[in-house]
Amino acid sequence: MKTSIEKALNNQINAEIYSAYLYKSMEMYLQSIDLPGMANWMNVQTQEELAHAEGLIQFVNTRGGRVVLTTIDAPKKEWASAAEVFADAYEHEANVVTVKINKLVDLAIKEKDHAFNQFLQWYVAEQVEEEDNTSTLMKKLNRIGDHTPGLMQLDGQLAARVYKPPVIPGTSVGAP
Repeated sequence: MKTSIEKALNNQINAEIYSAYLYKSMEMYLQSIDLPGMANWMNVQTQEELAHAEGLIQFVNTRGGRVVLTTIDAPKKEWASAAEVFADAYEHEANVVTVKINKLVDLAIKEKDHAFNQFLQWYVAEQVEEEDNTSTLMKKLNRIGDHTPGLMQLDGQLAARVYKPPVIPGTSVGAP
């Protein structure tokens, strides 16, 4: 594995772990304002981010690289509302994670590492889903506004979300 790719993957692994940390902070905030369904949604999101990191870790290990974990910054811990939480989640997915994944694809192409590029395509598709999910919830919360019955109904719907490990090709993540 080229040094440039190993370094970029290590940065992405740490970014995915930070994402999990951010979503865990969002979960704790939502719990504190008595929205357990939305907190559950963020808990599942936390688990997914850790699975994304694990997939990258396994790829580095399979390719003979070395994973090096670094300091994770403290995430934001206060929001004005559930709507702001989901707006921040969308912003994070669209303007941080997707940008980082796209840069990894650019690096794979530049370095002519076709296996790396192929591996990343799962993450590219996953980001489309992540942006859609957070965008949809952000828009719903913006429409609901301060309407308590609507907020409670959405909270109840989000309580039903269950973690299902993603199947990341080329790794044992999500494999039976």
